[in-house]
Amino acid sequence: MKIIKPRVGMFLKTLSLTMLCSASISAMADYPERSIKMIVAYGAGGGTDIAARTLAPYIEKYMGENVSIVIENKPGAGGEIGFTELAKASPDGYTIGFVNTPNLITIPIQRKARYSLADFTPIGNVVDDPGAFSVSINSQIKSLGDLVSYANEHPGKLTYGTTGIGGDDHLAALAFEKQTNIKMKHIPFKGSADVRTAALGEHIDLANMNMSEAIADGQEGNLLILGQMGESRWSEAPNVPTFMEQGYDVVSGSMRGLAAPAGLPSDIQKKLEKALEQAVSDPEFVSKAKEQNLPLSYMNSKDFGATLQRLHDTYNAIWTAEPWIKG
Repeated sequence: MKIIKPRVGMFLKTLSLTMLCSASISAMADYPERSIKMIVAYGAGGGTDIAARTLAPYIEKYMGENVSIVIENKPGAGGEIGFTELAKASPDGYTIGFVNTPNLITIPIQRKARYSLADFTPIGNVVDDPGAFSVSINSQIKSLGDLVSYANEHPGKLTYGTTGIGGDDHLAALAFEKQTNIKMKHIPFKGSADVRTAALGEHIDLANMNMSEAIADGQEGNLLILGQMGESRWSEAPNVPTFMEQGYDVVSGSMRGLAAPAGLPSDIQKKLEKALEQAVSDPEFVSKAKEQNLPLSYMNSKDFGATLQRLHDTYNAIWTAEPWIKG
């Protein structure tokens, strides 16, 4: 008579795997169970920070009861410090980030970085913010034409501030220099709040920020906005002419959206994407965004991801043809 011995080890292994899978499914079903950290790769008070803090309560609202989102500013290196921390975080949904173009894309193109575009899971885009040139209200420069004349008279002396090398502001300034055959001096800062402070204090001649970051000072008479870089005038700034209207073919801006580390479980991604879509459609958020001068432009995860990849291919081709950093 043949005695069949029970394969206890195999049984226990199967049981363990079953329990592990059940626990994993349960954990995702209960997500989120604790606070969520949202990394902002720029300083407090800048356009990215303001947009993130305006949006966060409405994502909380649609993520479920007792959910809190904690903003954590990680400025520096044009956004690389914050983007790297987001990329290296655990893909469990408890660390997300408010990311910017083109910095998110251009940093790994222009130098050896600790992350790449493939290290992120796009959740959705929220803002598409055109660039702008602004000067102190006391400046002798009153138009883009004046700017070109001044730069020609003082080659290499006119200073302009941006949030970092390879950002939308910096690349737009390089495009403007190339078109007009002028040379300006670039002063990079950690964030737009620092650029604004330097411009108001007249420590730099020109502030190169996004429209959402300049419009309040423009409306209050602290800064003069020389031009906006959208294809058409933003509805909230109908009196500010575009660069194209003034004869300069410069169209530039910054998209700001939500992303998570690569490898995010699809269940969690869908929850975040749904909450974001509901948040940006919330009438109260739309009203708050208008108060904060945020140019809203929602994209879902798929469209945002495709746009990021398209921008990557475009900037990579530009860098290959003519690097924006020499040497």
